Amino acid sequence: FEKIDEFPDVVIACCGGGSNFGGTVFPFYHEKIKHGRKTRFIAVEPEACPTLTRGEYAYDYSDTAGLAPISMMYTLGSGFIPEGIHAGGLRYHGDSPLVSLLYKQGDIEAIAVPQSRVFEAGVLFAKSEFILPAPESAHAVLGAIDEALRCKATGEAKTILFTLSGHGYFDMYAYNKYNQGKMQDSALSDDALREGLATLPKIG
Repeated sequence: FEKIDEFPDVVIACCGGGSNFGGTVFPFYHEKIKHGRKTRFIAVEPEACPTLTRGEYAYDYSDTAGLAPISMMYTLGSGFIPEGIHAGGLRYHGDSPLVSLLYKQGDIEAIAVPQSRVFEAGVLFAKSEFILPAPESAHAVLGAIDEALRCKATGEAKTILFTLSGHGYFDMYAYNKYNQGKMQDSALSDDALREGLATLPKIG
């Protein structure tokens, strides 16, 4: 960005546990707090595992066995069992403490999207750029497309950065399923959310 004399107005990345999102956002967040830039940060997560948008900010285990130390995070409960969506890397029950803190403070935004729209964005990206994104990465692609369309509608000019973190060559079965019209969405139900949060550790 320095080489082209630009800086992103919006930074978008997929978010499961937070490593992809944090790795993309943190350097630009540092620039924001150091130099007062107005950059927005958007985490895109699956509707089936919406840890930031529907999770609880609480102490929880980072592992399902409950053996690891507890951390403060946005979580659906370490006992939460997500639906078998095709973005396997985004099915973690919680978010990293650092990403969670930024969301709690209102420094980042988060949206949850259905997998059918994710694959629609992935196919459009492949047709446009000749790169087939992994389902995880396609979440960020969808976020970027939606943001660009908003800019087009309002007439705003924005520099949008999104992370294309992996290819989808091992996900051809899922893309084929989408192309055949067999892709199903599975948003998190209130009952499943309650069951997951019931597994939070009891803190005195």
